[in-house]
Amino acid sequence: MTSTPPERVRVTGPPRRRTPQKAALPRTREIDEETRLGEIYMGSLLREQARLAVAVLVALFGTVGALPLVFHLWPGLAGVRLAGVPLSWLLIGVLVYPYLVLLGWFYVRAAERNERDFVDIVEADEP
Repeated sequence: MTSTPPERVRVTGPPRRRTPQKAALPRTREIDEETRLGEIYMGSLLREQARLAVAVLVALFGTVGALPLVFHLWPGLAGVRLAGVPLSWLLIGVLVYPYLVLLGWFYVRAAERNERDFVDIVEADEP
C-alpha cells in the first residue's frame, strides 16, 4: 500500500489588507520634498526645539550647576545640618533627583506641545 503524501500547504501569514493611503497635504508635501517652504517650516520647528533645550539647560546649570559655587562662596553653609544630615548632601544627593525628573517632565511636555503646534500650523487652512 502506497499512500500519497498530503499536499503541501504554503503558510504566508494572515491576509494583509491595504489601507488606502491618505493623500499628502500640500504643506506636508513641501516638507517631504524638501522645498524652500518646507525648509522654512522645519527650520521654525528646529529653532523652537533648540530654544527650549537651551532654556532647560540654562535652568539646570543655573540651579544644580551653581550649587558647588554657592558652597564655595559661603563656606559656612557646609556646616549647616538638617536632621543631622549636612545641607550639601541633602541638596546634591537627594533633592537634585526630583528636580531633574521635574525638569525632564517639563521638557518633554513642552517639546510635545511645540510639535503639536507645528502640526496645527502645517495642517491649518490648507488651500
